[in-house]
Amino acid sequence: MTTRRKKIYEGQGKILYEGPEPGTLIQYFKDDTSDAGHPKKAVLEGKGVINNRISEYFMTRLNTIGVQNHFIRRLNLREQLIRELEIIPLQVVVRNVAAGSLSQRFGLPEGQALPRSIIEFYLRDPNLGNPIVTEEHITAFNWASTQELDDMMALALRINDFLSGTFGAVGITLVDFRVEFGRLWENDFSRVLLADEISPDTCRLWDAHTQEKLDKDRFRRDLGEVIESYAEVARRLGIMKEMPTVIQGGLH
Repeated sequence: MTTRRKKIYEGQGKILYEGPEPGTLIQYFKDDTSDAGHPKKAVLEGKGVINNRISEYFMTRLNTIGVQNHFIRRLNLREQLIRELEIIPLQVVVRNVAAGSLSQRFGLPEGQALPRSIIEFYLRDPNLGNPIVTEEHITAFNWASTQELDDMMALALRINDFLSGTFGAVGITLVDFRVEFGRLWENDFSRVLLADEISPDTCRLWDAHTQEKLDKDRFRRDLGEVIESYAEVARRLGIMKEMPTVIQGGLH
């Protein structure tokens, strides 16, 4: 079926197809994995299935606490029906613990708790390596308005509080995460909604006791057992029982 539908966009981990009704899209989760800015690529069987289910889990719950998002419903193992948004060309990163590029830029030991949660913006352009940008850049180049920036930051902090609590309750530390937002137009007015996905592809997740990585860093750093770690996150969240047995088998 996917080959007959009109493809709207294809990224590292997902494909967007034309939806069944105006204003909707179908978001397909791929098994393809790559490291932004690096040639390293792989196909990890079952990754798309796990990410689809984890993202559904969080989008549904965020909606109940007032964080509106593009998610409408899950269609099958790999697909979601979503609202079509005008994507704001920014990645919003919330950091709670020093890791990744933050550690490298400021010489902070990985794992050091930050004085408070830090929000960073990156231009959503893989050809440029998704460079970090300031609020001054964003408003000068009209990537987002001042009001949209305020909305995105407020939403990002609410998402951080919710995710931190949810993961913390199952023994996982939310080190940092990346989200994207889009505009939902209603006549001449638009409002900012959460878009993209929330999964181990977009979050840094560490076991709270052992500091073992349970996210995409396992792929980036050649640590192995990537799917097993993603499946472990799903298991702790209580959604593993709904996974296909082929993925569940990876936990043994």
